[in-house]
Amino acid sequence: MSSEQLHKHTHKHTHGHSHDHEHGHSPEHEHMHGHTHENGHCHTHRPAASTAHAAKILCIRPQSGLSGDMLLCGLALMLELDDSALAARLQSLNMPELQNCIHIEDRFVSGIRGKSARVDLPAEHAHRTLADILRIIETGAMPQNAKKLAAAAFTLLAEAEGEIHGKNTADVTFHEVGALDSIADICLACTLFAELAPDAFICGALPLADGAIHCRHGIIPSPAPAVLKLLQGVSVCSFAGTGETVTPTAIALLKTFGAQFGGWPNMNIEKTALVYGGKTFENAPNGSIFVLGAQSTAH
Repeated sequence: MSSEQLHKHTHKHTHGHSHDHEHGHSPEHEHMHGHTHENGHCHTHRPAASTAHAAKILCIRPQSGLSGDMLLCGLALMLELDDSALAARLQSLNMPELQNCIHIEDRFVSGIRGKSARVDLPAEHAHRTLADILRIIETGAMPQNAKKLAAAAFTLLAEAEGEIHGKNTADVTFHEVGALDSIADICLACTLFAELAPDAFICGALPLADGAIHCRHGIIPSPAPAVLKLLQGVSVCSFAGTGETVTPTAIALLKTFGAQFGGWPNMNIEKTALVYGGKTFENAPNGSIFVLGAQSTAH
């Protein structure tokens, strides 16, 4: 073989067609070099394929607040999952009472269509400890990474409740967050977040408002004590409405998912959704915006 090398380059372009041709050397193209060595054998060398990709970004702008069902609704929309797909994922908990309990449906506020999650569950008065809930998670068939997220979120809630009521974490009995709807919200949201697997998760400052909240302990001020405990290290802002805007479940999930709080990131937007909660605020913006896209270098 002569010392002259043959360079064959294959180019694939994203504009819908491909080219195969031979021409002179260019460093940005793939090269195949045939070399004959003294012992007579021949090697073909290929450079390693580039694995660089634009980071996947999930961004939430919580205009009127956030709850566990709003989070799972937004994540389901980013993954383009319908009710049957959500039901299939809930089966992993091996809890028959949770089957077919989540429904993503249209909701209109001020004439603007968005989406919301409706949760249909039987009435239940069970009091579960953290150990009870962790056992449900561990014995289920959720993906392992989703199990870790769900266990971490419930542990955060138990720690906050324990501090509020002066109990050890292990002695806390869940009433509201231990109910079936919260188990569905947290476990499904964790499953969907693990499935989406964003490289970065950005959330806007959480809106807070004064007011009163009715719960099993009576009437308590807004923000609720568990919310105040979990808000440490979280960015917040004022809100024109009154009453509860952010639930303990939502904050526990945001912290478990490693949310970074800040403004809109530089990104190329691929999917968007407007998600409503169960409450409508007067004289204030309603809903939270979910956006999925790829990191952009634009300034």
